[in-house]
Amino acid sequence: MARRTKVYEGKAKVLYEGPEPGTLVQYFKDEATAFNAEKRSVIDGKGVLNNRLSEFFMSGLNAIGVPTHFIRRINMREQLIRAVEIIPLEVVVRNVAAGSLSKRLGIEEGTPLPRPIVEFYYKDDALGDPLVTEEHIIAFGWASQQDLDDMVQLALRVNDFLSGVMLGVGIKLVDFKIEIGRIWEGDFQRLIVADEISPDSCRLWDMRTGQKLDKDVFRRDLGNLAEAYTEVAARLGVLPSNGKAMTKPTLVN
Repeated sequence: MARRTKVYEGKAKVLYEGPEPGTLVQYFKDEATAFNAEKRSVIDGKGVLNNRLSEFFMSGLNAIGVPTHFIRRINMREQLIRAVEIIPLEVVVRNVAAGSLSKRLGIEEGTPLPRPIVEFYYKDDALGDPLVTEEHIIAFGWASQQDLDDMVQLALRVNDFLSGVMLGVGIKLVDFKIEIGRIWEGDFQRLIVADEISPDSCRLWDMRTGQKLDKDVFRRDLGNLAEAYTEVAARLGVLPSNGKAMTKPTLVN
């Protein structure tokens, strides 16, 4: 196999130069991290599951006209994506109180919110990815007011899509995080969904039992993370309906 040029390595993924200009290869690792990587482990098969689940969600968004960086899956751990200029913000949409929102505002976890709430966090691990306001974003030049309006609209469309998909398989979409990137078409800028959408970046609860099926299983030591992700994949049809949790899952093509 030809030696590839690494462009970037994060906690859960590696980006390599793609085969064509304007493309990258995104490789999903098996590492699991929490609390800004203070807690970490290797979960066999996690990268395979997240690759396939992110493919499922990104393909679905593309199909309904929500633009993403996803082009196609290459193999079990890699996908071909468009190179984008990432806006240095994490966009979080919350439907139910959980995590930092519950701690910050003293709202009991599990409380339904009156409407989806969109929050912005500045991407900086050294600072702990702090919550920021639109005033901060515009003042420091991270994005324009038009960018922010477009980002909110994109995030809410993603929320509608994910909520409906999850509802259909008995899963409650509590909240999720996306990243958004800029692409240029001539002199015109367009914003698209980038990074990944997977149980690493969502809170997912079983609607009947309340069982957590996301990275909180790892954060809070609630059980086997691979089994939780495998359950999500099986319900969505990414795994066979009789798929069993495996440390190294075999997924359908």
